[in-house]
Amino acid sequence: MRFASGFSGRVAVVTGGGTGMGRELVRQLTADGCDVAMCDVIEDNMVETSALCAGNPGRVLSHVADVSVESDVLAFRDVVAGWRDHVNLLFNNAGIGGGGSIVDDEREQWEKTFGVCWYGVYYNTRAFLPLLLKSDIGQVVNTSSVNGFWASLGPNIPHTAYSSAKFAVKGFTEALITDFRINAPHLKATLVMPGHIGTSIAINSRKLLGGDPKEMTEEQIAQLRARLTKAGLDVSGASDEDLRLGIQAQGEAFRDNAPTTAAQAATIILDAVKNDEWRVLVGDDAVILDEMVRENPTLAYLPDFMDRVHARGALRFTQN
Repeated sequence: MRFASGFSGRVAVVTGGGTGMGRELVRQLTADGCDVAMCDVIEDNMVETSALCAGNPGRVLSHVADVSVESDVLAFRDVVAGWRDHVNLLFNNAGIGGGGSIVDDEREQWEKTFGVCWYGVYYNTRAFLPLLLKSDIGQVVNTSSVNGFWASLGPNIPHTAYSSAKFAVKGFTEALITDFRINAPHLKATLVMPGHIGTSIAINSRKLLGGDPKEMTEEQIAQLRARLTKAGLDVSGASDEDLRLGIQAQGEAFRDNAPTTAAQAATIILDAVKNDEWRVLVGDDAVILDEMVRENPTLAYLPDFMDRVHARGALRFTQN
């Protein structure tokens, strides 16, 4: 087990390091003596992450980059290459939600979500591969999702962009196992599939896609009302302000009521890397869902599947 003794003296790259699991990965890695370069699209969030790492033995480098834009990724890579001559660990963690429906949602939103969640992984792996190859040991750790093996949020919520991207991440990472073994045996790949983790992904995604509840236009509110009605929710008595407050509260509840915290998730991921595990289910809900989908995949998209998932005690904070 190559990282069994920890990460002291190693160099890591973490995308999406400003909040959530990315922030916790940066914090825990630097606490263990690992130097970490992080990127994020929101600079203020990285400032907060860096402040949380103050006093840790590992150093922190921050860089603003949109992982769905290859030129941003290459600029980030160049900054890291000027800082350290190799990289041992690449955590492709950045992700956003959105673009749920290929029928009703705008193509720009769909492709942005897909771009961050898939091309962010691909671009960064391509960009940092030379620095990984220069290391004595290296690991590419890609964050997929339970939506990388179950493309759903329930029977009434389309989830096409995010799920498609996370399936791509899963397949890519599994393919890297053989590729690395043949062509770069000192590198390994790890696939991470979290369930419901307490992060601000719902809040941040809306901000990045122009759907911040505080700034939504009348047209966006009307579209939201139509989507909620289509999903079977009666919002006829709700004012526009009620909808704004409800969306904000939903994002906060997703973050605050999760069965697994971002800190717990980061610890599970880092422990898996130390133990040379290539497939990591994060959270009991991920374990349960994986078991149920594998047991009978033909039932996974029937309307009552989510009811059976809830009966097992999983994904209770998701909507139907």
